[in-house]
Amino acid sequence: MLIGQPAEETIGGAEGMIQAGLFTRFPKPDAAVALHVGNELPAGMISITPGVYNTNSDSIRITIYGKGGHGASPQTTVDPIVIAARTILALQTIASREVKPGELAIVTVGYIRAGTKNNIIPDQAEMGLTVRTYKTDVRKQILAAINRIAKAEAEAAGAPREPLVERYEGTDLVYNNPALAEHLRAPLESALGKNNVVTGEPITPSEDFSYFVEQGVPGFYFSLGGADPEKFAQAKASETHLPSNHSPFFAPDVEPSLRTGIAAEVAVLRNLLQGSAEDLRNMLK
Repeated sequence: MLIGQPAEETIGGAEGMIQAGLFTRFPKPDAAVALHVGNELPAGMISITPGVYNTNSDSIRITIYGKGGHGASPQTTVDPIVIAARTILALQTIASREVKPGELAIVTVGYIRAGTKNNIIPDQAEMGLTVRTYKTDVRKQILAAINRIAKAEAEAAGAPREPLVERYEGTDLVYNNPALAEHLRAPLESALGKNNVVTGEPITPSEDFSYFVEQGVPGFYFSLGGADPEKFAQAKASETHLPSNHSPFFAPDVEPSLRTGIAAEVAVLRNLLQGSAEDLRNMLK
């Protein structure tokens, strides 16, 4: 099965396909394979990460309610922008002061929207967060802390009502079946060269490929290098970082990246398709 999955960036495509009957209208596959390009490796290389590949992801929207008024008379208002600013700073203490050191905990405020003019204090402010974790208990702890802090900061400022805290999208981490990952290392090394296939560490971005895995389909999700080899070497030598995914300056080295990606996918698929389904299932038990 070749799946053209939509809406990966909004973490809704895989779940939507499953709800629409992907694995009931069509046969459930014995394994699922995918790859993603990035600047963590030069073009021509790929990395394999057995086990945990990336993070849980939760998108949070916080709407803070204040009391608007004239910017020249702030004493007559409850300023939601000030509440938002305090909330943002307090949210940063979750990872630094509430989560056990060594546990992955990322709380990023990606946007804040409030007001339309410099001399008007608005009625409300909105901010958007992304939360990344590896462990379920840490995930629950952070989400609870966000809710607690948002409400407490609003109450401390005398807000007329509690803020609205919404988790509007999310996905679990992607888990690579270790047996499948190690099995596919050999055909990838044969196709690309042993030096071009490395073992990678878990990464912090997220991916809704996990929805397929959660349906009982063993998964193998690997990383494709996209960086210009010369620029990659220069960045490494100067201890700097090339633009990451979602940066407006992210620009993979197209031809070698595509060539490597195609060769890697073909090698993986040929290996899986040449054996019997029963052999594959036995290997993945």
